Amino acid sequence: MELVVTREGFREAASAARDRGLGVGLVPTMGSLHEGHMSLVARAARQCDVVAVSIFVNPIQFSSAEDLASYPTDLQRDVELAEAAGAGIVFAPSSNEMYPSGELATRVEPGPLGTRLEGASRPGHFAGVATVVTKLLSLCGHCRAYFGEKDFQQLVVVRRLVDELDLDAEVVGCPTVREADGLACSSRNRRLAPADRRAAGVLFKALVAARDLAAGGEGDLAAIERMMGAVVDSEPLAKLDYAVVVDPVTLAPPGALAGELRLLMSAEVGSVRLIDNMGVHL
Repeated sequence: MELVVTREGFREAASAARDRGLGVGLVPTMGSLHEGHMSLVARAARQCDVVAVSIFVNPIQFSSAEDLASYPTDLQRDVELAEAAGAGIVFAPSSNEMYPSGELATRVEPGPLGTRLEGASRPGHFAGVATVVTKLLSLCGHCRAYFGEKDFQQLVVVRRLVDELDLDAEVVGCPTVREADGLACSSRNRRLAPADRRAAGVLFKALVAARDLAAGGEGDLAAIERMMGAVVDSEPLAKLDYAVVVDPVTLAPPGALAGELRLLMSAEVGSVRLIDNMGVHL
């Protein structure tokens, strides 16, 4: 496995692989790797000849310095996990390497998709995501890029970004990996106190209850959303942010409760903000 820490080094490594006729897969991460990340790397390894994993805690997608400072980092562990899962290249730049001039004068704005739901709760977050993903895809060149469905709004933003800016990448969405009680794997889970960790399973329970209600023939969109909220409200340690049913392409309210829909929700459990989602076919 090749570890590179400069932008030019990453560009050269990816280009060298393609020059040998090898297909490149890219798995962008912020480190603190978990089973969800490993599933992305493993899928990329099955579908591509060379897998590149980026490990970069992107400062411009955090809404507060405290949140950035508390993000867990262990580069040695992450590199070992990435290699074990099938990575052939790990790109682990510093913040100064990615943003040599400090604050960027140029950023990629994702438009209305980035201002609602998570974007409303975390202003500027998706502009930071869109900017760093654009940089990573530009450096990597022609590739397949793998993103987890757990961060579903992010996946939608990236797909739109790649399509509208004609970036040379195929975006591959991968299913959410869950812990035994259904909690979606996330680096944030490590920050949950024991009691909060037990309570966090309520997000998955809420999604399952809403999915079953919809599948059972409930035709009232508001009733399905209320179901998610009621389940979360039943857990004293959880505080709901939003629970919505949306079109999976536009993230807007669906015109009808039919076809492919997405249940999206966010709640604060203890002091940790968690997100989750689930697809529904009606």
